[in-house]
Amino acid sequence: MSEERLILASRSAARRAMLTGAGVPFTALDAGVDEDAIKTSLAGIDPAELALELARAKALAVSRHDPEAWVLGSDQTLDFDGDMISKAPNLTVARQRLHTLRGHTHHLNSAAALANNGAVVWSGVDTARMTMRQFSDDFLDAYLEAEGEDLLGSVGCYRLEGMGSQLFDRVEGDYFTVLGMPLWPVLDELRRAGVIRT
Repeated sequence: MSEERLILASRSAARRAMLTGAGVPFTALDAGVDEDAIKTSLAGIDPAELALELARAKALAVSRHDPEAWVLGSDQTLDFDGDMISKAPNLTVARQRLHTLRGHTHHLNSAAALANNGAVVWSGVDTARMTMRQFSDDFLDAYLEAEGEDLLGSVGCYRLEGMGSQLFDRVEGDYFTVLGMPLWPVLDELRRAGVIRT
């Protein structure tokens, strides 16, 4: 097996689960970047580009402290009618967010970046088109009660791998992109880097 080490610069349980499920050896470390400051400095940027910039910033932050490791940063943004939507701070806002998205289509942009020796050597982004159904207020209340504050960790206030799948009429795009990382391109780059077998 490869002697190359991989660090996932993310707190995301979904991203950890993706890599674990794919059989990729890694350790996880919070990148500790100020995402709000980055978003403020890049105000008005395309949401897909913002996801890329955040992924790059996370990978670089960890790579500068451990230059010999390969560091994978990842981020996700939600684009609704040209506006970027951030994570909800509480369940009241989550309810409002889901009420707004109901019956409409939005886009999830999942980006990843791979860094080594304090430099980004690869980055990419993929987008999924998500169409929510006209679910009832009764379903929305039951959904929020069942999922609780776990929803606050997702930019869209849903987890497609759970009860959140019932929110949608149609999803166009890669499943892993919806979960938060463009896994297929990431695996290609990890093979190229020698982190996993070719």
